[in-house]
Amino acid sequence: MSSKIPVSSRISPLISAIAYPLGNQVILPYYFSQIRVIGQENIPKTGPVILAPTHRSRWDALIVAHTTGKTVTGRYLRFMVSADEMRGVQGWFIRRLGGFPVDTHAHHRKLASLDHTVNLLHQGEMVVIFPEGDIFREAGIQPIKRGVAMVALQAQAEREARGCDRPVQIVPVSLQYSQKIPRRGSQVTVKIGEAIAVNQYPQLSIKGASKQLTRDVAGALAALVGE
Repeated sequence: MSSKIPVSSRISPLISAIAYPLGNQVILPYYFSQIRVIGQENIPKTGPVILAPTHRSRWDALIVAHTTGKTVTGRYLRFMVSADEMRGVQGWFIRRLGGFPVDTHAHHRKLASLDHTVNLLHQGEMVVIFPEGDIFREAGIQPIKRGVAMVALQAQAEREARGCDRPVQIVPVSLQYSQKIPRRGSQVTVKIGEAIAVNQYPQLSIKGASKQLTRDVAGALAALVGE
C-alpha cells in the first residue's frame, strides 16, 4: 500500500528579490510589446485566494506573477506545477519561488499535493492553479478540472471549523495572446474577474457543491474570454 509522500514548498527571499524584478523589468518587456491588464482591483489583498488562470503558453506563470504577484499585491504566489516541470535547474528555481509539484499520474502523490494546497490556503496564502490542466492553444475554455473546487471547499471547511471568518476566494483570470504561440513582439491581455467566495456553497453536499463551483468557475472564465 502506498502512503502519501509529504509535499512542501517555500519562498526564498533572496531568489524572489532577484527573480521578480528580472521578470518584470527585463525579460517580459524585452519579449512582449504590450501587457494589458484589466480588473487588477479584483485581486483580494488578504485572505486565502486561488488564482484560476487559463493556460495558453509557457509564459503564463511569468505573466500571472507580473500582473498579480508581489509587486502588485504585496503577496507572493504559490504555484501548483506539473511534476514534469519541477526537474533540473528550472525545478530548483520553481521550488524556491513557492512552486510545488502535482503528479497526476500517481494518486498518492496527487493527494499529498492537494493536502499541501489546502494547508497553504488555511494559512491565508494565494495559490495559482491552472484549472484546465495542460496548455491549450484554442481560444475557448477547456473542461475545468474539479480538483480546484474540491481543494477550495476542503480549505473553506477547515477554516470554518477553526473559526476563521475570511472565506476562501477563487479569482478567474483570462490570459489572451495576440499569437497562438507567443513570439517576441507579441501582445498579452490579462483579464481578472470578480472573486468567487467559496462560503456561498455550504448548503450543498460536497459532490453537489464541487460540481456547482466548477461550473461557476468555468462560466466566469468563459465570460472573461468572450469579453
